[in-house]
Formats: sequence, structure tokens, C-alpha cells
Amino acid sequence: METILKSFPTRRTLLQTTLATASLCLISLVAMPVAAQTWPTKPVKVVVPAPAGSSLDVIVRGMSETLSKRWGQPLVVDNKPGAGGTIGMDLVAKAPADGYTLGIGFNGPIAFGPFMFKKMPYDPAKDLMPIVLTTSQPNVLAVPAAHPANNLREFIAWSKSQGDKVSYASVGLGSSSHLSMELLKASAGFEATHVPFNGSPPAALSVAQNETQALLAVEPALLSLVQGGRLKLIAVTSQQRLPTRPDLQTVAEAGFPGFDALAWNGIFAPAGTPADVVNRLNADINAAMAEPAFRQSMVKQGLIVGGGTAANFKTFIDSETRKWGAIITKAGIKID
Repeated sequence: METILKSFPTRRTLLQTTLATASLCLISLVAMPVAAQTWPTKPVKVVVPAPAGSSLDVIVRGMSETLSKRWGQPLVVDNKPGAGGTIGMDLVAKAPADGYTLGIGFNGPIAFGPFMFKKMPYDPAKDLMPIVLTTSQPNVLAVPAAHPANNLREFIAWSKSQGDKVSYASVGLGSSSHLSMELLKASAGFEATHVPFNGSPPAALSVAQNETQALLAVEPALLSLVQGGRLKLIAVTSQQRLPTRPDLQTVAEAGFPGFDALAWNGIFAPAGTPADVVNRLNADINAAMAEPAFRQSMVKQGLIVGGGTAANFKTFIDSETRKWGAIITKAGIKID
């Protein structure tokens, strides 16, 4: 009996064990960053540097319900368009680094701007913290329906035969549409004069009317003219073919390995945002993007849903900045 009793802990031992466990828990709580214990305690604002109804706006609003539920706080969308996206992203860069002001940035004010603008109000690499890639979208190469070229190699050969008579449209100076064509020109070795327009509709119409001979733009913006028999598509700038157009050859497949030109966007926070808040944001936004309804909504717009870690996103941005910086510098593209 005595041996059996000795195998059971005494009240004193139990008390000591309980106190030790409680102490460890307390130490863990104290060691845990304060932000992780409390964030968020108020609404989270996401700055959208584009108008309401734009693709960036639709992306953020598409995640808002899921994120609001996960956070127990409202997600507030704040549309701040203008100056190629730099107005909105400047607000994010200068906001308190507490996780309550975020922004959805894209190629322009993140990877292109530092090389195109004479003076940026912020430094994307120093003043913004990448959280997660949200979506990407390739451009497709459109030419007039009656154009003699039916694929990219034929278009390049035709362009070289025309000397300085070829012109191409873009949706705007310094846009992904513009820079992707400059990358294609440099890769393929042909010349063409840039004619910028204010948006996809007038740019696409200029090609349909053969006022310009080519345009790189996102597929949804061209669908009505393609379906109406006024434009034809001859290549896509992603490394994989489009699921919606499996017969459309990639630029890489046409003889330019590694060619990849995407319009992309992602969530950013002010630099200095606590690491635990960054990790929480990354996990929650990844979860929101995994929702079937969100993914279906993005597919309808021709968008490829992103994801991944904050470190993945930063590495991607660094690569994009180097690539496009070289193209912008070579082409001498400047915006006052």
C-alpha cells in the first residue's frame, strides 16, 4: 500500500506542477508580441489606387466578407485613383505601420514607377512591405483581323519587312501594355512606333481599324472585337497557354524561351509593420483567396489567383523590378 501511495503525487507536488504550468503559460503570453495578441481591434482600411469597379477594386471587395469574418472587424475600401497609382500607394507608404492601413499595389507604382517618374513620393523597396501576391494576368497580342500574320513568328517577319512603317497601340504610356511590347521588340529585334491611348477601348479600336497594327492587352478587354471578327489574337505573354484559349501559342513557344510579361497586383503594408501582423495578414488573405466563390469570380475576369508567402512575393517583386527597370531605361520611357 505504501508503495502504491508513493506513486501518486502529493497535494504539494500537484500545486507546484500547476503553478509551474501557469508560469510557463504566462511567460508565453508575455513573450508573444503585443500585436499578435490584439490585432485587429478596429476596422482595417485597404487603399485601392484605382476607381470603384476596376479590377483592383473587385479583387479587394471579393475578399472583404471573408476577411471581415476572420478579423471580427470591418474591411473598409478606400478608392484613391490617380497619378498611375502612386497617389494611393503613397498614402499606404506614409501610414502608421500598425496593420490598419493596407493597399493593393500593381506593376506601375511598384516596379515601373521608380524608373519612369522623375520623382517618386515614396520608395517602393524601402517604404512598403509586401504581404501577398493577389492576382496576375497576361496580355494577348492582337492584330487586325485581315492582317497577313496568323502567328507571332509571321508577325515578327512581317514587321521586319516593313521597316519603320509599323506602329503599335497601348492602353497608356508606361502601362503593362506598353512595356510588354517594348520587351517583345527587344527580344525579337523588330521596330514599331508607340501610339499610347487612354485605356483599352480606343487602343483596341485603333487596331481594328488598322490605324495601328498591334496591341498587347488583357484578353477580356478585347473580346467584343475578337468575337465581332475585327481583331484576331496571335500570342499570349504568359509562360503557359490560357485555359480559355488552349490553341493560342505563348511568346516563349514561338522561339523566345523564358519570355514572361504579366500584369500583377498584391497587398502591401507600410514598411515596419510587425512581423506577426504580416504573417497573420498573409495567412488570412491566402485563406480568403482559396474560397471557391472568390476564385470563380477571378476566373470570369481572366485573372489568375496568386498566393504564397510574403517572402515569395518580395522575391518576385525584386525580379520584376530588375527586368522592367532595364526595359524602361533602354527605351528611355519617362513620365513627368
